[in-house]
Amino acid sequence: MLVVDALGRRLELKRPPQRIVSLVPSLTEWLFDVGLGARVVAVTDYCIEPAAALAGIPRIRGTKNPDRAKIIALQPDLVIADQEENRERDVQALTAAGVPVYVTAIRSVADVLEQYGRLAAVLGAADAAAPGLTALRAALAEAAQRAPQRRIPTLAFIWRDPWMAVGAETYAGDLLERCGAENLGRRLPGRYPRASLETFMRLQPEVILLPNEPYAFSERDLVAFAPYGDVPAVRDGRVLLCDGMMLTWPGLRAVRALRVFAEAIAGGER
Repeated sequence: MLVVDALGRRLELKRPPQRIVSLVPSLTEWLFDVGLGARVVAVTDYCIEPAAALAGIPRIRGTKNPDRAKIIALQPDLVIADQEENRERDVQALTAAGVPVYVTAIRSVADVLEQYGRLAAVLGAADAAAPGLTALRAALAEAAQRAPQRRIPTLAFIWRDPWMAVGAETYAGDLLERCGAENLGRRLPGRYPRASLETFMRLQPEVILLPNEPYAFSERDLVAFAPYGDVPAVRDGRVLLCDGMMLTWPGLRAVRALRVFAEAIAGGER
């Protein structure tokens, strides 16, 4: 069957794939969510959920440096990659070796509905995926109904040294905007802008989010904001530690994330 991925790349598959290598942690979790775990023959070192189910499954290094020779030796009938998570050179090398690679390009919560639905069909798992996608569709509708009268200026950091934040055209940025945030990272160039902390603080965020991944922000990082007591988020005690996977992993985690982050961002405004 002829398959077209999110980048418009054409793949020819003889049947729904039975030997899958996942290069994307969030998609690995989703494959198990929809009952396809038995087909997964290898994952990256960063694929950590579902932890118990992944025990014993071969690892092929990281998302940015996969062991291509090991992947080819496993003879998968599909490798799943993502435009942001993985390198184009690895996709090209695996394709050149005759390994079909399906690439997603998730930039919004709505992309999850569309692209996971299409991937589920490719995998012959449309029925199994339907309940989760239906729940996500409902969560998106509820989020739209909760749209606030005023968006809360918010910064979500993803890294320190250098400081990096969630910017435009990102899944996490879209999630936060659906939760009532004005994503201040959009005001700086790049999808994940880098700047000094002082530059970021000049944006005057009212909420600052510090997720525990990809950078493991913790209580010890709060001291970095102490010099900025005139910034509303610092002044009002709204520098918040949060669940990084809930913020940055596309998939069914968004069902809960849409409510959790709406409550965190709104604070006492609702």
